[in-house]
This record gives sequence, structure tokens and C-alpha cells, in this order.
Amino acid sequence: MKKFLTASAILAVAFTATAKLSPSADSHGYPINPVSFTKVKVTDSFWGQRLKASRETTIPLAFGKCEESGRYENFRKAANPSDDYKVEGFSFDDTDVYKTIEGASYLLQTYPDKRLENYIDSVLAIVAAAQEPDGYLNTCRTMNPRHPHPWAGSRRWEKVEELSHEFYNLGHMVEGAIAHYQATGKRNFLDIAIRYADCVCREIGDGPGQVRRVPGHQIAEMALARLYLVTGEKKYLDQARYFLDKRGHTSRTDSYSQAHKPVTEQNEAVGHAVRAAYMYAGMADVAALTGDSAYIKAIDRIWENITRKKYYITGGIGATRHGEAFGANYELPNHTAYCETCAAIGNVYVNHRLFLLHGESKYYDVLERTLYNGLISGVALDGGSFFYPNPLASYGDHERKPWFGCACCPSNISRFIPSIPGYVYASEGDNLYVNLFMSNSADLNVGGKDVTLTQTASYPLDGHIYLSIGKNSKGAFSLKLRIPGWVRNNPVPGDLYSYIDGKTPDFSVMLNGKSADGELTADGYYTISRKWKKGDRVELHLDMEPRIVKARDEVEADNKLVAIERGPLVYCAEGAVTNHSGSPYPAAGNPNEGNGFFTAAGDGRSESADAFENDFDIHSVIVPAHPEISATLRPDRFNGIVELAIPVQVMNTDADGRISLSDNTLTLIPYYAWSHRGRSYMSVWMKTASRLFSSR
Repeated sequence: MKKFLTASAILAVAFTATAKLSPSADSHGYPINPVSFTKVKVTDSFWGQRLKASRETTIPLAFGKCEESGRYENFRKAANPSDDYKVEGFSFDDTDVYKTIEGASYLLQTYPDKRLENYIDSVLAIVAAAQEPDGYLNTCRTMNPRHPHPWAGSRRWEKVEELSHEFYNLGHMVEGAIAHYQATGKRNFLDIAIRYADCVCREIGDGPGQVRRVPGHQIAEMALARLYLVTGEKKYLDQARYFLDKRGHTSRTDSYSQAHKPVTEQNEAVGHAVRAAYMYAGMADVAALTGDSAYIKAIDRIWENITRKKYYITGGIGATRHGEAFGANYELPNHTAYCETCAAIGNVYVNHRLFLLHGESKYYDVLERTLYNGLISGVALDGGSFFYPNPLASYGDHERKPWFGCACCPSNISRFIPSIPGYVYASEGDNLYVNLFMSNSADLNVGGKDVTLTQTASYPLDGHIYLSIGKNSKGAFSLKLRIPGWVRNNPVPGDLYSYIDGKTPDFSVMLNGKSADGELTADGYYTISRKWKKGDRVELHLDMEPRIVKARDEVEADNKLVAIERGPLVYCAEGAVTNHSGSPYPAAGNPNEGNGFFTAAGDGRSESADAFENDFDIHSVIVPAHPEISATLRPDRFNGIVELAIPVQVMNTDADGRISLSDNTLTLIPYYAWSHRGRSYMSVWMKTASRLFSSR
């Protein structure tokens, strides 16, 4: 077998500057058109750093782990099956290969690299060799058909509603194959995915000789919907809908798997949060592609339940370690919060689709909160260590790990971060939506005509955004600038969280140096309609200052506590670093090590331990009723942050158990930046005096 170059060596080479042409990605089925990742080149310092870390560290690390952990070897064995092979690992290990190729494909569009492309092709060669003649591809069965993985069952699809993950593997294969096809124009991965999808379409259904099954772990639904759009083959959309329509009508009828009732009758987010989010995204796809109002109503009800009762202030979803699942309404614990990184990614998928379906900025308000907080907290700034859960409080018992035996979160981050350019813009007829703020240049299509746009921003450090019109074949169109909920005094849709500081921030829009003649419309966008000229310049200013937030009283874990935000960022207090071999503090166990999947060890440090210290117990601080919060730009910390300082009192206990209070200043950093110096105390929510004397 030809020896592979190491992934790190492959990606260490310089990148060429000329972008490839990619296949059309304009088909989507939604009322609003997403702008493909292939059309937006990010030049932003904040996201540029993240993309650089992904390119130079995360993707090479993921490929390297696929090599050293035997992921590639599984495909080699499947190409040459043997009764002697011992099938180990997880039944979904194949997806780590697919997800990493997906992320690398996104990067290829922005940073063309022939050696990386050749490396991917060499991996796809062994993937193709492992595919069975009828298209079935699942190495944990194929490598040793007589003694497959214990989760795989005695025959195909037998345990797909439980642990075999055959449809889950298909979903990630299709997602990766489409990204690879769009980025490179090659069909080598796409053809593999189509053959497996065809196999599933032949063997799963209600017809003669077929078996009735639904995915145990969802994602095939959204993937097959996309495959329909790429190929025009309606059977893939039909299969996606079949998987959804039959949910609750097979042997699997539990809420953990969102199979407790038919999907169109569901009205509450329940069960495993990642599975749920992927299913909800698939429901939105089917709703858009079929126009089925029952699907639209169901996903709208579920979204309302999440955002009003089950959504963390950091944008995380999934409250409990037990089942990695949604909790009851308003059940949002902090220290034991699960908030899996994969669930945050799934939540972005859902809200992006709902925006494309409904065109309201509230969906991007949720997406942005998740993106800038509970999602990117899942990967260190250097791209080399990861969180599986993302808690809102720690007693020194959490730290990022360099990898996990169950690698779904690192490989998911590998594929998601490079896709960020695809979330910035959207269009609908004569409307051009600006949804995220980051420096970039974009080649857009508005009403069938070409428009180029340049955006310049230092977001989220400040709220100054500049947009310049370049080439404009369209002439007149409406530029729709999202005005975030946080600047309109509404941190999230609904009233789960609210600002309590009495501030009234504002925004302003200038066009060519003068006040723009536009309006804030009911959909949450400031809309300027005019005939645009090359060189027209729009300046959007969003007041960005520290805000104090509280949760509804029903959220018992946060009752009479406060959190601090600035712009889209949630802040946290991080205490002095503990020793790196373990925490000296009492704790209720480590959620990072609670499900038996984790095998890696590491401390995830990337910031000097003496960068700053809150040298007191940050869980014992008391925030005054009306604090003056100062904001300081610190370009030297965490690749540039705005650091907040707030006057507090600290509760101290002497040897006799007597409590005293001392004045101090508490330093706050963005939530995504915590745990870069080692293990430490951390908290998003902080006590107020009323909490101390409350009976609750």
C-alpha cells in the first residue's frame, strides 16, 4: 500500500493565490438564497485567526489523528475483509474522515493547495476501495462481516435505530462529498456518496424487499435534502422525508431519539441535543423543499420552546450530562451544563435554515450568540485543543483536551470553522442581506445580477462596520443590514434573558458620509433601497458597551444572579490557575470525563499563566446593584480582546468561620477565551446581594 505523507507535512506548504472555479451552489430550495462559502473571502482579524488556526493546526491534527488512530486502516481492511480482523473503536469512526475532508474542502476554496488536494484524493482512493459493489460503505461491518462491530448487529440496518450509525455515516459522507465537489469540481467523493445513498434508497422503505428504518442518530435527513439539490434526483428528498415521516412509527419510540411522537406533532425540544438539532435542521429543509405547512409549524414550535425555555445565555443547548440531552423547561444548570460543541454547531444549522425560510433577523440573533460564545469556546484559539461539553461554571475541573477517543466534536469543529464564510450574506430577489459582521470581499448575486461588496470591521471588538460597493450590474436593490437584538435591548428572542441596567443603546447608519435614508423594518433589518453606484460607502455603527443580564425567575440555577455581555460576547470571570495535574478545589466531578468515551489527556494551555489573575475565589464575589463597568482594549491577550473590569465585594471566611467582605476588582474576559491558561475557577453568572439573602 502506498505510504501517505503525514497530514502536518501536507498542510505546512505555502498556499497559492488563484481560486478555482467551483460548480454552481445556487440551488437551495429556500425562499432566501444563501451565499455559498465559495463566494466570500474572509480577511477579518478575528475570524481570519480562527481560519488560520484551522488551516495550520486543526485540520492537520484531525488528519493526523485519522492516520494514527486507525481510521484510514479501517478502510484498507474493509477493502480486503478478513475473519481475523478485530473490529474496535466506534461504529461512527468513519465520519471523522468525512468531516475532516469537508473542512479541508472549505479551506481549499479560500487557500488553494495542490498538495492538500492530492492528499484528500489519496484518502478518497482507499475510501472508494472499501465500498461494496452495491454501494454500501460501513467499515465496522465490511472489514469482518462474520464478526462485525458489536454495535452493528448481525446484518445491515438491524441496529441502525440503535448504535450502528449506518445512516449517520451516510449523512456525514454526503455533507463532506458536497463540500468537496463545490470546492474542487471533482466527483470522486460525490460519486462514492451517491452510490451509498442509492443503496439506502433501494433497501429502506415500505416497498417489497425493503426494511422500515429511521436513523438512530439523525443527520442523513439534512444531507439527503442537499444531495437532492446538487443532483436533481428527487428520490433523495423522498428518502429524507421518509426518515422524518416514519419517526415514531418504527420500533424506536423514545424521546431520547426524538421518536416519541411523529415529528409534525412535536412541540418541545427533547432528548439528545445533537441528534435533535440535526433532525430539526432536516425538518426545515423538508419544509422549504416541499412547502409542507405541518413541518413549518412544528419546527417553529420547537424553536420557540428552545429559545424561550431551554437556551443558555452562551448559546449552548443540552442541559444535562445524562443522555447529553435537553432538560426540562428552564432547567439550565451551570457547572453541570453539557452544552456539547456539536450541539452548538447543530443549533447554527437550525437557525440558519429558519432565517432562509422566514427572513427574520431573530434567527441570526440566536445564531450569532451561539457562534461567538458556546461554539467557538469548543476549540482553543490555537486550534489544537477542544471542549466536548462547554459548562458555564467550573471549580478547576474542566480543561480542553488535544483529542478524544470519541472525536465527534473535534472533527465537527474541523468542518465547521472553515464554513464560516457561507453565513455572512444572503439574497432574495432585489434584497441583499448582511447578517454577520467581519472583514471580507464577496462576489454576490442579487436578482440574477453580479454585485461585489467589501466589508471592513473590527467586530466584535467594536461596533463600526463599513461596506463598500464595487461592481454592480444590478443597479437598484435593497441593502438590508441586520441590527442585532443586543443593540435593540433584546438579548434573545422572547424573555428568557433581559437587560436590567437601564441603558438604551442605539445604532446609526451613514451613506457616503450623510445620514442614510432607510428604515428599520419589522424583520429586524435596516433597509436602504436605492440605485447603488460603485464606490458607495455605508457606515453602520452599533453602540457596544457592557450590559448586565438576568434570567427569568423560573431558571432556578440563575435566580438573582447576573451575567455581563458586551456586543455579541458573553463574559466570564476566570480565577487564578490551579496546578496543571489536577485541581485542588472540591468539585462534583469532571463532565469532560463522564461518558467513558475520552482517552486523550492534555491541558490546552495557550496563554501565559501570568497574563492576568483574579487572585480570589471568583465564586464568592458579590456584584453591586449599579456597577460601573470599564472596558479596555487588550490587543496582547487572547489575540486581542476587550477586557472588562467590575468593582465587587468578595466574601472571606476566617479560621473561626466568620464571614467578612472586602472590596476588589473583578476582571472579565470573553467566555470563548477561558481555560487557555490551565485549570481554574470560572463563572458566567455572579451573585448579587439579593441572592445572599434570598430564601430560594
